[in-house]
This record gives sequence, structure tokens and C-alpha cells, in this order.
Amino acid sequence: MKNLIRAAAVAAATALALTACGGGSSTDPSNVSPTGEIKPREISWLLSRPADGAVINIMKKLADDYAKDHPGFELNLITTPDRPSYIQKLETLAAANKLPELFDTDATPFAQQLAKQGKMVDAEKLLKTLDVYDDYRPGALDYQRFDDGSLYMIPFQFELEFIWYNKALLEKAGVAVPKSLDDIPAMCTALRDAGITPIAIDGQDQWPLERYIAYQPFREAGPDFVTKLKKGEAKFSDPAGQKTVNWMAELGKAKCFQEGFSAQGYSDAQNQFTSGQAAMYNIGTWELSSLATDKLDPAVRDDIDFFTLPTTAGSVTAANEFVSPSGIGMAVNSKTYDPLVSDFLKFALEKYPAEYAATGALSPTTDVETAVPANATPLYRKALDQAKDLGSKQAMPWDTQLDPTTNGRLQQELVLLVQGNITPEQFTSTMDNTIAQNAPKFFK
Repeated sequence: MKNLIRAAAVAAATALALTACGGGSSTDPSNVSPTGEIKPREISWLLSRPADGAVINIMKKLADDYAKDHPGFELNLITTPDRPSYIQKLETLAAANKLPELFDTDATPFAQQLAKQGKMVDAEKLLKTLDVYDDYRPGALDYQRFDDGSLYMIPFQFELEFIWYNKALLEKAGVAVPKSLDDIPAMCTALRDAGITPIAIDGQDQWPLERYIAYQPFREAGPDFVTKLKKGEAKFSDPAGQKTVNWMAELGKAKCFQEGFSAQGYSDAQNQFTSGQAAMYNIGTWELSSLATDKLDPAVRDDIDFFTLPTTAGSVTAANEFVSPSGIGMAVNSKTYDPLVSDFLKFALEKYPAEYAATGALSPTTDVETAVPANATPLYRKALDQAKDLGSKQAMPWDTQLDPTTNGRLQQELVLLVQGNITPEQFTSTMDNTIAQNAPKFFK
């Protein structure tokens, strides 16, 4: 009983502190008993994560552990893995002021509007109040920040994205690992001439292709390009924009992606690579268990390696700076933030990193060591060690940066551009006009 009262007092102080410093809280006195105990209840988390993934499984376990000392507590997980459907649900609930206690979101223009409207707790202040802020990797937190540096989402992952390749297939085609992004179209042509699919890609989900258009501007102009582009302060007609538009068209002409890629999904792309049919595959460390363990077909296992995002002549970003996301973040609803939510978050966030690292994944914090599975190949450790050598700049995925309408149009136009259905000039005109129409709605 004394421990519960003490926890309630600490949680209440946390909630009050965040309210005082602008974090936002509307603590309901009915949730705390006259003796200071927290009154357990159900709280909800609106999720956009794989239902059987490590994040959800661990948080379920931690919620059950918390409930043992707080009978009546329950974490209700509202899962919508399909991202477009999730975004629609999030926007609908936000408009109706019915967001649950916790909800997932990227650092999108829409999320920034919610923060400005006072609907989200300041995550930096929250993590500092809970005394866990300094445990987090700076890169994991930076991925969640808005353009002004403010932090309103809590990361549960830390990933590195590589271009995985089959050494035997490159050797068969007589090509080497590309030293520059500009080498890739010619490399694709050589692989095609050797009867090899150059790059396997998940075209159905659209975000994998959108990764590619972000690469050239990141090397040419740095992370500021997309920050300006989404506000209409930069254009695809600018030099950095034209370089990536023309490069994407070249990837299409060189038939870099598998035939019918736009209709093929995540598992299709991965199977093409792991079966030795495709030479390259751009994916993150969340797939280490499929790419760097004995699950991989022995016929290709020893031929698999990876390289990081190539630079270009005159790159303003370094070779150790590339896409290093911390996944979709968790926001805390300021309207429903109270001592119970605070106390549960403190409990969960202190225990989560060790549980997550035990699954063989990189934790968003630096206070735990990732457990390498017994069936891992040497490539597993090599991938993890890459996290020890990262620069300060990140290549942000554009689907987390652009407004929803612009992002949807970009994904559609990209497929048309790569398939050769539209010209670079048509793509440029369409996208610059789309941004000009939509940016003012989010950036005033």
C-alpha cells in the first residue's frame, strides 16, 4: 500500500509539473483516491504496428505486469496495421476530440498541428520528468522531432536501412558495389543484360519507392531540402529536385525494379532477394532475422552482404549518414494525461528497452546491449555495429514529412515516372503544383 501511495504521489507530481511547463494535462481528481492511491482503469493505445510484432508483445507483457500491482488496470490496444486506414482513423478521432490516452503518429505536418493545438504532451519534458530522457539515442529522438526541434513522440525502435546485395550475382554481371548513387542505373543495365533482376522492391505499399526519391536530394542538398520542399520553399524544378526526378526516370529506363513491381508486396520483394533472383534489396534492420540468420536459404546465405547509402560527387552529407528511423512514435493525449498514465509510462519505459533488446533488435536507448541470436550469421553483428558509427544528419523518409495529399500524389506519380508513363517534366509540374496548393494548409 505504501508503494502504491508513493507511486501515486510521484505520478501526480509528474502530471502537475507537465501542466505547469506547458505539457498539457487535465487530471481528473476522480482517478486518485482520498488516500492518494491511483485508481486503476483501462487506458487505450491507438496503434499502427504489426499485431504480432515485438513492440506490441512487449507492451502487452508490461501492461500485465503493471496490472498485478494495480488490479483493474488494462491497456486496450486498438490495432490498425494498414497505414492508410490508420491515418484516416487518427484524423477522424482527432477532429472529434476523441483521441485515446496514447496514439501512434510520425512527425508529420498533421501531427504538428495537433501539437500546436495543445492535444499532445511535450514528450521531451515528459521523458525528462520520468528521468529516462538521457537514456535515449539522440538519433532516435531526433527522428521524432518536428522541424522546430520540439519533441512530441516517444520512440520504441531504432533501425538502420541498408542496401542488401548478393555478391555472387554482382560478380556474375561483372559489377561492383556502387560508389555513387549515380552508378546505379548503369549497374542495373549490366545486371539486366546478365539475366538478373537488379532490385527487388515492395511496390504495393509505395513507401519503399518513395525512399529512393529522397536519396539524391539528401546527398545533394542535405536534410533541409525536404523541409523546404514540403513548405513550398523549394521545388522539384530546383537543381536538387531535378537531379532526383531525372535519376528516378533513369532507374525506370534501366529497369532497375522487378517486372510488375507496382503490384507486388512486401513478402514478394523479400522472397525475390532471399531466393537469389534479385541482386539488391533496400530494407532495414527490422528484417535482420530474415537476412542474417540461418533462416536464410543456405544456397545464398554466404553471398549476402550490405552497403550503406552511396554518396555522390560533392555530397553535403557523409557516408555514415543515411536513413536511420526510430519508427512511428507514440504520442500522449494531453486531455487524458493523469497520474495513472504517468505512472504506467514510467513503469513501462524503464523496463521496455531491456525487453526489446532481448529480441535481437536495436533499442532506442543506449543503456542496454542487443542480444545477438544464437542462429545469427556474422552479418547480424556487422549490421548492429553500424549503429556505433553514425553521423548527425538523417535522411528522413518523405512519407513522414509531406502533407497527406501531397504524399499520396507523390506516391502515385512516382510509379508513373518509373514506369515511363509520364516524363520528368510532367512529374515536376504536377508535384510543384500539388505542393503549392497544399502547403499553405499546413504551413502558414
